[in-house]
Amino acid sequence: MMLKTIIVEDEATSREILKGYLGKYCPQVEILGEAENVEQALQLIRGTSPDLVFLDVEMPYGNAFDLLDQVGERSFETIFVTAYDQYAIDALNAHAAYYLLKPISIDKLIEAVDYVKAIRQKEAELAEKVLKPKSEVTSGKMTIPVQSGFEVLEIGDILYCQADDNYTHIFTTDRKKLVSKTLKYFEDALNGNGFVRVHKSYLVNVGAITQYRKGKGGSVVLNNGKEIMVSPARKKELLSYFE
Repeated sequence: MMLKTIIVEDEATSREILKGYLGKYCPQVEILGEAENVEQALQLIRGTSPDLVFLDVEMPYGNAFDLLDQVGERSFETIFVTAYDQYAIDALNAHAAYYLLKPISIDKLIEAVDYVKAIRQKEAELAEKVLKPKSEVTSGKMTIPVQSGFEVLEIGDILYCQADDNYTHIFTTDRKKLVSKTLKYFEDALNGNGFVRVHKSYLVNVGAITQYRKGKGGSVVLNNGKEIMVSPARKKELLSYFE
């Protein structure tokens, strides 16, 4: 699988070095173009729809975060390449797939590209076929506390669980329950039963997923029509449930 890629870097020498490394060590990368400032980068992104953007932080008339704000919702992955380590937290908050420091380590560059390729490969595979979970939801039951005692739920009927501070909303095929337990409690209780944590606030029944939509982290659509955003940090784990 080729990764359609653009390089956003204001220094010509740095662009040449990165292109040379990619050409020699990352043959799966196809460079579509280069940009040296925010305006050029914005036009290039909108005109090429890349899979991956190598992004320097400091640029004339703006920076990488200004660019990402202007792009808005995006379907490409970003690898930050910068000489400054103080932007690492900001890059994480901007959902960067990887953060490389200059001078670029070839091993780290290969690792970063392989990481992005693995994510895009899974997304491409899912787009080509009907979603089929690797493991079937275990047939069984679980109990949830209620004021009068406890209630028994069929595990297979649970579509997703949503955190609400120290409470959890449980959504089944035909009802909703509010339980005085944390989402972490249900994540542990349902471990091994085909449920995956896709977001800090959501635990989803993999068997209820009918569609995956690409994006920063993407989103999943359940068989009741509910769309749930996927945290970028959770995307790889989610995609590992499908083949």
